[in-house]
Amino acid sequence: MKLLFIVDPLAGLKPYKDSSVAMMRAAVARGHAVYTTEARQLDVQDGHSHAACSTLDIRADDDWYRVTETRDWLLKNFDAVVMRTDPPVDTDYLLATHLLSIAESNGARVLNRPACLRDFNEKLAILSFPRFIAPTRVSADATQIGDFLAEHDDIIVKPLTEMGGSGIFRLTLADPNRNAILETLTRHGRRAIMAQRYLPAIKDGDKRILLINGEVVPWALARIPKAGETRGNLAAGGTARAQPLSTHDREIAETIAPWAKDNGIFLAGLDVIGDCLTEINVTSPTGFQEIAAQTGHDVAMQFIAAIERGHFATIRT
Repeated sequence: MKLLFIVDPLAGLKPYKDSSVAMMRAAVARGHAVYTTEARQLDVQDGHSHAACSTLDIRADDDWYRVTETRDWLLKNFDAVVMRTDPPVDTDYLLATHLLSIAESNGARVLNRPACLRDFNEKLAILSFPRFIAPTRVSADATQIGDFLAEHDDIIVKPLTEMGGSGIFRLTLADPNRNAILETLTRHGRRAIMAQRYLPAIKDGDKRILLINGEVVPWALARIPKAGETRGNLAAGGTARAQPLSTHDREIAETIAPWAKDNGIFLAGLDVIGDCLTEINVTSPTGFQEIAAQTGHDVAMQFIAAIERGHFATIRT
């Protein structure tokens, strides 16, 4: 197969931890050709989606790639186009999904589907599964969030478009900065944010559970907050511990997996704290390399094998 990965600049990818690098290495190990492009290189001419795509020679060490050729490709001529650009889901990201929808209408197989990348906000998607979530409020009104804080005493507030723990605050009634924080996050009432009851189980980790084309990866990656930190995100200094899914983890995952597959979400990353679902990540879920290193379960190979099983013939040029 010919697989195209839409990624952030290659020089910025970390080969020892980046899940996109793991995917590419797994693809090559299974005999497939790997190509990359960036979202900014997508274009449409005469109704057809193109991109300047680089053929990669993938290596096992830290000097992990060489570009052997770059030329224009029709996206429909790849066996799969894997969208792996990191959030934020801003105007540029949304425009890229529109261009990818055109590619899809041309016959390209885009993973995850562009429509689901637009339709399913990673924070708000949990509201479709109320029995699994902690008390939650979404509002741009700082007074309403303040009322939620008064009800629950200890809450987490976060913007709806960021990643890696960016913009997340823990608020209590005793915090003298709570009003300023809410005014800043809501942009003085112009932007909705999410508030959730604080979950003390964060001390045991923010668990990432991966779903691949409706299948549940049997290991979770618990991101343990560093001392004095509320956020478990690895980008915020958390440490990663792979662990088997609990009975309740599996119940959450097996409930969401068919919903994700039916909605064109080939790869999802569920975030679970204690027994509560906190996010459904659909843009560029990570954790592949940490799980593989600690358990021997090669998530990237599982991902590529799932693409192979869903492979359909395409016309190449």
